[in-house]
Amino acid sequence: MANTIKTGLKILIVGSGGREHALAWALKRSPYTGTLLIAPGNAGTAQLGENISIPADNLPALVECAKSRAVDLVIVGPEVPLALGLVDSLLAAGIRAFGPTEKAAQLEASKRFAKDFMSAHGIPTARYAAFDDHTRAVAYVEQLDGPMVIKADGLAAGKGVIVCENAADARDALTRMMLDDAFAGAGEQAVIEERLTGKEVSLMAFSDGTHVSVLPPARDHKRIFDQDQGENTGGMGAYAYPPDVTPELVAQITRDVIQPTVDGMRARGTPFVGVLYPGLMLTPDGPRVLEYNARFGDPETQALLPLLETDLVEVIFACLDGTLDQLDIRWKAGTCATIVAAAPGYPGKYPRGAAITGLDSVRDAVVFHAGTALKDGELVTSGGRVLAVSAVGASLNEAITRAYEGIAQVRFDGMHYRRDIGR
Repeated sequence: MANTIKTGLKILIVGSGGREHALAWALKRSPYTGTLLIAPGNAGTAQLGENISIPADNLPALVECAKSRAVDLVIVGPEVPLALGLVDSLLAAGIRAFGPTEKAAQLEASKRFAKDFMSAHGIPTARYAAFDDHTRAVAYVEQLDGPMVIKADGLAAGKGVIVCENAADARDALTRMMLDDAFAGAGEQAVIEERLTGKEVSLMAFSDGTHVSVLPPARDHKRIFDQDQGENTGGMGAYAYPPDVTPELVAQITRDVIQPTVDGMRARGTPFVGVLYPGLMLTPDGPRVLEYNARFGDPETQALLPLLETDLVEVIFACLDGTLDQLDIRWKAGTCATIVAAAPGYPGKYPRGAAITGLDSVRDAVVFHAGTALKDGELVTSGGRVLAVSAVGASLNEAITRAYEGIAQVRFDGMHYRRDIGR
């Protein structure tokens, strides 16, 4: 493997969040990495490479940048450029890119596509129906009149899922989604699902289109407040490994969900190359897929990459070369916990420009930037999820303790974080 990869690689990472900082951090540790470019990046990625002020959804500018800078490899972080076909555009320009094509990324970009795909391939998931007509959708939920989940078909930045207790809740959700356009076009079609109960788990897998290699299981915390109260967010923290997710359960999910998904996509002529990330509910009847993601999770990546022993560049090239089955991917013993610090008001409206201090005092942990920027040489907030502190420990309790000791050193006006990550 090693002798097929040249040194001094010029790598472009697309995105600006904590996931992209974690990717840059991991890639910077590789002897194969030469120059790192990050578009658009944040104040943390600027310490590891060169930020380029191109938005992640500006495909022509990103392709032109990759060509003009003679980039060897592009790694696409967020879901939007994947859904728009950035990988296709890069491959057409002769540039190697890590991530699924537009057709393969439909697993995340369209909830209806994903549910129909799972149904066709016998992949365990919740019972569902999909509608593009509001009147018919309302008639269906009135017939169900019980706990259910309403999902916008398209991408809605993690906010297009509404949990409903009864038909009245569901009618309101459908009106907001399909008539009031609360999710900016993502809700023209709605998927209505039975509501599953149990604990959630994330199990990502590297895929070369044929073979898979699963990452350690992780669990994230979506709600803004302790005890899973308040609104859903992009994720307020994560940890690996959840004690209730046994190696046997991981093997079962790999056998029943991950490998059949990769096999099914290959059979369709749209092989999935990249990171496949099904979010799962551990129900009394076994694991069920809640949704697919077609990329590294955030903040799960910040809790997983610190545990990766194998060179990330080698893993990526094995995926691109179709040789993933020939690479032994190794993970550290122990666990990792990640705590997210958010701006006041998040996940609603939040201020920007608050000074961030204390990062130099963080010990035995890594700070991954997300919504940060440099203004007149000063580190300031520029997003809702501002940063995350990740720590590795021999036990989950040790990792959590170190992460909380680290985040306690950080300060900015209105900063808040959950106190029960991994508890």
